[in-house]
Amino acid sequence: MSTPSVEYVLISPMLIVFGAAVIGVLLEAFLPRRFRYGAQVTLAICGLVAAFVAVILVAKKIPAAGNTAVLRGLAIDRPALLLQATIVLVSVMAIIFIAERRGGEDSGAGPGAATAIAPGLDSFTPQASAVPDSVAERQAIRAGVRQTEVFPLTMLAVGGMLVFPAANDLLTMFVALEVLSLPLYLLCGLARHRRLLSQEASLKYFLLGAFSSAFFLYGVALLYGATGTLALAGIADALKAHPNDSLALTGVALLAVGLLFKVGAVPFHSWIPDVYQGAPTPVTGFMAAATKVAAFGALLRVVYVALPPLHDQWRPVVWAISILTMVVGTITAVNQIDVKRLLAYSSVAHVGFILTGVIADIPAGVSSTMFYLVAYSFSTVGAFAVVGLVRNADGDEDADMSRWAGLGQRYPVVGLLFSMFLLAFAGIPLTSGFVSKFAVFGAAAKGGAVPLVIIGVIASGVAAYFYVRVIVLMFFTEPPTEQVHVVMPSNWSKATIAVCAAVTIGLGVFPQPLLDLVNQAAQLVR
Repeated sequence: MSTPSVEYVLISPMLIVFGAAVIGVLLEAFLPRRFRYGAQVTLAICGLVAAFVAVILVAKKIPAAGNTAVLRGLAIDRPALLLQATIVLVSVMAIIFIAERRGGEDSGAGPGAATAIAPGLDSFTPQASAVPDSVAERQAIRAGVRQTEVFPLTMLAVGGMLVFPAANDLLTMFVALEVLSLPLYLLCGLARHRRLLSQEASLKYFLLGAFSSAFFLYGVALLYGATGTLALAGIADALKAHPNDSLALTGVALLAVGLLFKVGAVPFHSWIPDVYQGAPTPVTGFMAAATKVAAFGALLRVVYVALPPLHDQWRPVVWAISILTMVVGTITAVNQIDVKRLLAYSSVAHVGFILTGVIADIPAGVSSTMFYLVAYSFSTVGAFAVVGLVRNADGDEDADMSRWAGLGQRYPVVGLLFSMFLLAFAGIPLTSGFVSKFAVFGAAAKGGAVPLVIIGVIASGVAAYFYVRVIVLMFFTEPPTEQVHVVMPSNWSKATIAVCAAVTIGLGVFPQPLLDLVNQAAQLVR
C-alpha cells in the first residue's frame, strides 16, 4: 500500500483556522488571565485573514475543473473556495462583534458594572457612561477576561464550516458536521447566568442536533450498505446502476434529515426561533450567516454530485419542503412580537427561497444559490449587529418589538441601517435581496419549477408586510413610556456594520461582478 499524500497547500485555509483554534486553546491554558483577551482577539482575526489570503492563493492555483485532496476526501473546487471565502469574511465580522462583549456572565459584577465597563456576551459597552464604584469596575474588568474561551470555540466552529462544503465523502462530511456543531452548542449557552433563555437555547440545540446527527449517520451507514462506498462520486455511479434500491433511498432520506436540519428547513426548523432568541446576539448572527453558507454548500455537493441518478425521486420531496418552508416561515413571522424571533422565522423563509435554486438542478442553480448565500450572509450579520445595539435600562438586550416604537426617530442612523437590512430581506430593488431572489427564481424557472417560483413570489410579498411593519414601528409610531436605548459600539464594530451595509447596497446596484464570479464557479468536482 502506498503512503497517503496530503496536499497541504490545497487545504491550507482549513489548516490555518484549526491551527489558530488549537493555539487559542493553549493560550487559555497557559497565558495569564489579563493578557488573554487581547491575545485571543488578535489571534482569531489574524488567523481568519490569513485563511482568506490562503483561499485566494489556492483559487489561483487550482484548475477550472477543480481538484481533490487527502485521498479524494476533500473537493477543492471553485464552489467550495467561494463559500469558504464567504464563511471566513463573515467570521471576521462575527469575531469583531463578539469581542465587544467581553464575558461577564460568570462574574459577580452587578448590573451597573456589567452595563458600563464589561457588559458580557450579550451587551455592548456604552462609552458615554461610567461607574464611579471602583469595586464594580474591578469586577467588570475581571469579567472581561473570563470568557475568552469564546474565541477558540468560534475558530473551531469556523474550521468545521470550511470542511463541510468541501467534503467529498460522507464520512468527512459527518466529521465536519460534528466539529462545527459542538462549539455552537456551547456558544449558545454563554449568556446563561444573565438569561435563562440562553440555557434553553443551548440545551435544545444540543438535543435536536444530536438527533439530527444520528439520522445523518444512520443514512450514511445505509448508503454504504447499498453502494459499498462513501465517496459522493462513487455513490452516484452505484445509484446509476440501481436507481430504485430501497436501502439507498432510505439512506438518502435519513441523510437529508441531517442536512435539512442544519439549514433550518421545515419541518426540521423548530430549534431556530428558540436558539436564535436565546443565544447571545453576535453568536446568533454568526450562526444565522456562516452555518447556513456551510450547510447549503454541503447540500449542493450531495445533490449535484451524489444524487443525479435519483433526480426523479428527490426533486418532488424538496419541492414540498421548499413550499412548506416558505409558507410556514412567512406566516409564522407575521405574528412575532420579538425582533430576534422575527428574524429567526425570516431566516426559515429564506431557506425556502434558497431551496428553489437547489431544485433547479442545473449549473444556474448552483451559481444563483451561491450568490444568494453571499448576499444573505452579509445582510444577516449586519441586521443582528444592529439588534445587539438596542438595550433596556439595565444594559441587557431588548428585542421586544413594542419597545422599539419610535426608535428610528430617536436614533435615525440605527433605524435607517436596520430598515435597509429589512428591505434587503424583503427583496426590494436596489438591495442585494432583490438580485438574490431574482437569480434563484430565474434558475428555478429555467429548471422547470415555475409553480414553485409563483409561490415564492407570493411568499416574498407577504414577507414584505412584517418587514415594513417594523420600519413603520420605528419611524411612525409614538415611543412607549419605557424606552429602549442604543449604546455606542467601537469604531471596529461601526466599520463592520458599514461594510455589511455597503455590500447589501453594492450587490443590489452593481451585482454583475459577483454574478460573473459565481457563474464561473458553478462546476462541482467529482
